[in-house]
Amino acid sequence: MKEQFRNDTPINYEVVSRQIDEMNLASVGKASIREIKRLVDNIEQASGEKYIRMEMGIPGMKPSSIGTEAEIEALRNGVAAIYPDIDGIPELKKQISRFVKNFMDIDVKPEACIPTVGSMQGSFAAFLTLSRMYPEKDTTLFIDPGFPVHKQQHKVLGQKYESFDVYAYRGEKLREKLESYFKKGNIHSVLYSNPNNPSWICFTDEELQIIGELANQYNVVICEDLAYFGMDFRKDYSQPGIPPFQPTVAKYTDNYILLISSSKAFSYAGQRIGMMVVSNKLFIRRAPGLPQYYNCDNFGRAMIFGTVYALSSGTAHSAQYALAAMLKAANDGKFNFIEEVKVYGEKAKIMKKLFTDAGFHIVYDTDGEEPIADGFYFTISYPGLTGEELIEELIFYGISAISLAITGSERTEGLRACVSLVKPSQFPDLESRLKKFSLHHAV
Repeated sequence: MKEQFRNDTPINYEVVSRQIDEMNLASVGKASIREIKRLVDNIEQASGEKYIRMEMGIPGMKPSSIGTEAEIEALRNGVAAIYPDIDGIPELKKQISRFVKNFMDIDVKPEACIPTVGSMQGSFAAFLTLSRMYPEKDTTLFIDPGFPVHKQQHKVLGQKYESFDVYAYRGEKLREKLESYFKKGNIHSVLYSNPNNPSWICFTDEELQIIGELANQYNVVICEDLAYFGMDFRKDYSQPGIPPFQPTVAKYTDNYILLISSSKAFSYAGQRIGMMVVSNKLFIRRAPGLPQYYNCDNFGRAMIFGTVYALSSGTAHSAQYALAAMLKAANDGKFNFIEEVKVYGEKAKIMKKLFTDAGFHIVYDTDGEEPIADGFYFTISYPGLTGEELIEELIFYGISAISLAITGSERTEGLRACVSLVKPSQFPDLESRLKKFSLHHAV
């Protein structure tokens, strides 16, 4: 930052600098999501000023009373004293099966629907089990950009992974890029999020078909992270059993695991309850590598009675009743969960315009020929600054985000912005701070 502007930043320059030093951060731009959160917490406390907080993907909505009331009733009935079945209570498994039929138009038996301690445990369990199916397949492929903690899970597990930024490989270009990895024979699974965290790109049906066809050809399992289920608001995915349906690779392959979160679409993040949906064929598949680690060679049995059992013995009993109630209401057409979260898209549209009016650019801006949707996240850059430099500057203007560099993106000039915690009452502050930033950083 130029010397002459240090006394004119929305947040006191000395206070911010002191807090950065006290956290001993070598670079704010390379800090993790949680480090940025702690830094901003500290600055807010020291300065008394509120930030426009866009660093954390935290739900900004109240949970549905359908879920909370069902959970309270379950607790009153004494379920806290009883171990749940490892693979989930029957009613929840039934409603998960109905849900993927109603909102994705795919058929999965209840036994292959497994509640997990959030989608994070679901991905951890999936990586752990998939890596042991075939001795020659020891590597996960990430289609980036993506959620950094999935790579952290691999580091914790000591597992191998490869990755590439999909930005330059949309449409038919995706086929050649994927095949360049698959043909080596070491890839056991692929993970991507759709809609994508952090870029909010959404794969087209053409791209999902390409992924599915190659999964079939090379016997690779596709892990589809649906943390933001149905939240591409360009289409209405809210009506059970009525098209359009949430796009999915499951239309094109039986080699899939769906990881469906309750955190964002259902605003039920605090109870750590998610869904792992395994295709019927993968659930009963036998694999030669499994008996070395489990008591059987069957994937579904190994997943439930081997991996999930060892990790947590299932997930919280009462939270399963909450999720079952919300899913049943959605399946019965009595709870439009997507309508509840459309506010994220409405906020994104306004916030993106405030940024672009101030000279910022949207980094990931299209899905093929179509403009990107307004949703939970968007990506921004500013001329002449790298992403690392940009966040290091914005922090003095009371605006927080994270660098795309930590998400596997090759667009190192960009940041990820999350809309969930920004209140409409803060839009005037955001606008004035961006105008000052633009004034201080004239292009």
